[in-house]
Amino acid sequence: MAAIDGLPPLREVIATHGLAAKKSLGQNFLLDLNLTAKIARQAGDLEGCDVLEVGPGPGGLTRGLLAEGARKVLAIEKDARCLPALAEIGAQYPGRLQVIEGDALEIDPLEHLTPPIRVASNLPYNVGTELLVRWLTPPEWPPFWESLTLMFQREVAERIVAQPGSKAYGRLALLVSWRAEARIALSLPPEAFTPPPKVSSAVVHVTALPEPRYPADPKVLERVVAKAFNQRRKMLRAALKGLAPDLEDRLLASGIKPTDRAETVTLEQFCALARNVAAV
Repeated sequence: MAAIDGLPPLREVIATHGLAAKKSLGQNFLLDLNLTAKIARQAGDLEGCDVLEVGPGPGGLTRGLLAEGARKVLAIEKDARCLPALAEIGAQYPGRLQVIEGDALEIDPLEHLTPPIRVASNLPYNVGTELLVRWLTPPEWPPFWESLTLMFQREVAERIVAQPGSKAYGRLALLVSWRAEARIALSLPPEAFTPPPKVSSAVVHVTALPEPRYPADPKVLERVVAKAFNQRRKMLRAALKGLAPDLEDRLLASGIKPTDRAETVTLEQFCALARNVAAV
């Protein structure tokens, strides 16, 4: 990769700019440019696409995305120490990298990007799940993004692709499968990172569907699913107590037994329950 873009190896970049990973920012840097290029390729053909990257750090994945032909990369970085390293990448790819210092939870990427848009990020562990839920629950669908290629802790990745009846099945799996297709594209061991995290990681690729699989109000579905899985060991008539009058009748009308537990209920049934609750 260094030979392709003319930039130094990431270890050298980190040493030059004093970029020791900060635990408070959920930072774990990938230093193997062959690996970051492989992750970039999981996002698909980037020619003619703008890409949103959150938490680029020293820019390993950023370099991969640009080398793979992204029309533009918008990199949102909270750590000001990383900005000089990212500026060096921008100089190597004139007009194709925009770096914004700030919190991705507070920045509207649509102010800076032009469709088609893909998201590709080695997400900071401390905000990854929150960002995913936001991207999955916009008020209107289809969303601003065509696909998400995101790195998570392996446990979180398994929750995203989990099937009904499994221990990992829950809110994330429901929200993803309602409006998208998801698969684990890559697995990465702790030693691939600096510093090595205590857990393995995985890259998840999520593709937006043109429309949800079943009709439901996003806010109502999110509330029903969150409440159901917040007390997943309880029967649903107890876990969802107070959600609606005549709750047991509404459960039955949705094809759900009041004695069922959340992990046994399908997406279609949860969407039916959301519609029945919304009709209150």
